[in-house]
Amino acid sequence: MAERVKKHGLVGELSAEFAGTMILILFGCGVVAQVVAGGALTDPPGGLGNHDSISWAWGLGVTLGVYVAARLSGAHINPAVTIALATFRGFPWKKVAPYALAQTAGAFVAALIVRWNYTEALATADPGHTEKTQIVFSTLPANGNTALPVHEWGAFRDQVIGTAILLLLVMALTDMLNTPPGANLAPFVIGLVVVAIGMAWGTNAGYAINPARDFGPRLASFITGYSGAWRDQYGNLYFWVPIAGPVVGALLGGGLYKAFIGRFLPTAEPEPPGRVPAPQD
Repeated sequence: MAERVKKHGLVGELSAEFAGTMILILFGCGVVAQVVAGGALTDPPGGLGNHDSISWAWGLGVTLGVYVAARLSGAHINPAVTIALATFRGFPWKKVAPYALAQTAGAFVAALIVRWNYTEALATADPGHTEKTQIVFSTLPANGNTALPVHEWGAFRDQVIGTAILLLLVMALTDMLNTPPGANLAPFVIGLVVVAIGMAWGTNAGYAINPARDFGPRLASFITGYSGAWRDQYGNLYFWVPIAGPVVGALLGGGLYKAFIGRFLPTAEPEPPGRVPAPQD
């Protein structure tokens, strides 16, 4: 198996990142489509889920996406994670751009599938394809709620904080010198981290915390009828916020882990040599 993984090299890694991110978005954008578009058509409205079901499905999407991709690529499924691992864990910088492209492509394809499958619900709930259902695919400040006056820089702050939390915890949960989850449970626990971030940090900017998760579906929505996809509900150019914010946050979170935890952990040391039995006469 190890020889086969090595043989396929970067192609196999990129294939895994594409597939893992696709799984993430199929569950993530899929649940938002069900809650927002499908739920708008129930009587009474809102009969197909709520914020908590969205948080759980995104977290489970992360867990399942990581299980899909982990053996081949390490399952970053997030360009911000890839950049942080290159900065703090020795991941090759030459692979950062290819990984990010594969992740974005996986998110794009998954969003197209969600868009196709929910065509009728989206068209009925929001015939003009406005920001009302744009949030199925990409994030908006305050989730499009104009009653909460969060704009680009408030959302940027939120994305920095949310992604810093994510990376600090990802670093802790995958550090073999720390106490990582055993029995191959790290993907499950990382999924719970995303659930918790969604429940605690979802108000101001929809917790994208992943440039590929936002940009890929945003592009998919734009080419399928959402002409305002690049802007927020105020008409301001917004697409850059869930790209730049998570990158800054990932570097901050990785740096905090290294400063507060990583540098104090014991380093791996060679095992003492075993006793050589004395020859028998």
